[in-house]
Order: sequence, then structure tokens, then C-alpha cells
Amino acid sequence: QVLATFTILADIASEVAGDALTVESLTRPGAEIHGYDPTPGDIRSAADADIILANGLNLEKWLDKLLADSDARRVTVTDGITPIPVEGTDEPNPHAWMSPTLAADYVDAFIDYAPADADTFRDNAETYKARLAAVETTMQKGLQALPRKQRALQTCEGAFSYLTREAGMSESYIWPVNSGEEITPAQIRRAASFVKDNEVPAVFCESTVEPGPKEQLVRETGARDGGTLYVDSLTGEGGDAPTYLDLIRHDTETIIAGLTGKDAL
Repeated sequence: QVLATFTILADIASEVAGDALTVESLTRPGAEIHGYDPTPGDIRSAADADIILANGLNLEKWLDKLLADSDARRVTVTDGITPIPVEGTDEPNPHAWMSPTLAADYVDAFIDYAPADADTFRDNAETYKARLAAVETTMQKGLQALPRKQRALQTCEGAFSYLTREAGMSESYIWPVNSGEEITPAQIRRAASFVKDNEVPAVFCESTVEPGPKEQLVRETGARDGGTLYVDSLTGEGGDAPTYLDLIRHDTETIIAGLTGKDAL
């Protein structure tokens, strides 16, 4: 029994495990993961699990509470990944899964924890990583259409640092981590300056963030609303991002379409 801390980890693990393991997500589609507070039912679920899959990089600061009554083996999927620090701090940016390249490291993270099925897991992992690589190729091809000065991404939360580094883009955001704090005028001014200085044609916001900050930035800069990006959670089956690969495809295509005015290749 494998319990992942959020929907994205559960989906990646399910792709690798196939029918060999039962994988469930602690949180539901659409849930905000950063400030999550485990319920008594979550703690009971953790007590029944054999393996707990966690992102690490300080994403699940509540993990010790979750595992208070659990003997499950904890697997941190970002072990070995060099983190990007959150701006102005020594804290790691936890959103490494937003890089298709680093997501391949997530894929390999728990193969060794079920030796009897390791060969099946490796085969599934190689197939899945090939699909990840195809998404990365689409992203790179689409961004080549942008003038170099406009290879710039403006979002609400600083959740795309790993993706923008991989894509060779500059990055700006209203606040580093979605903490529910009030937006300050200084944060809006700084973001607006980035948009104007780089002639960024569109701005984006994450699905777990209220639309107000993005709407204010649109009014300040005249940039268009580039659309909604998904970061911390998958959607339900009828949404834009029911799987992790769907999430990355949607975000890549939305960014490319917003910045170029053309559909992704």
C-alpha cells in the first residue's frame, strides 16, 4: 500500500507501479498542498500504508504529524536533486516536478523499495520517461518562436523556477510561495516592471490562486490574461490536468500560446 502526499506524486507512482502496487493520494484533486493540515483520517491512512511518498524540499512541513502513528517507510522523491532556493531565503523551492527533466528523477525514486517488481518498474519507468521527453521537446520547439527578450514568464506564484531554468527563460512572480498572504503594492509594482521591461505579452496564474492578483497585474500593464496554469494538484477526470503528463502538456501549451499568440507545436 503506497500513500503519496499529493495527486501528482500518486499519478507518477501509479504509472511506474502499474498493477503491482496500490497507490493512493492523501489529498484530493484541486487541493492546495503547501498549507495542508492532515486530518485524523489521513493519519489513520498513513498508519495503514507500507510506503509514504513525499516530495520533500520543505513542501510537506506537516509530514511528521501525518506519520505520528505510522511505521511506513518514507521515500522522498527529490533526494539527489539540487534545489533552487526561494528568492531571498535559504529555503528550497519545492516545485521540482515542474521540470520534465527532473520529473524523470521522481520516476526512479521508489523502484528499489519493491525488489520483486523492480524489473517491471524499470520497464514502466523507461516508457514513461520517453513520454516526458516528448513533452519537453514540444516545450523547447514552441519557445524557439519567441524573441529572446520575450522568453519571460510572469506568474502569481514562483512555482516555475525549475521549468524556466530548463527552458532558458527569465522568471518573475508576485510572491515566491503561495502562502495565502495579502499581496502588497510593492509586489505588484515589481511584477509590473518586469512585464513592461521585457515586453511580456501575457501573464499567468495558478489554479489554486484567486484571480484578483492576475487581474490587477493585467490592469497595471496592459498585458493579456494568458490563462490558468496547474502546479500543485491535478484536476478531476473532466478537467484540463487529470494526469501529470496532461498537466505538463497543458501548462506548456498555455504558456506558448499566451506568449506567441500561436498554438503549441
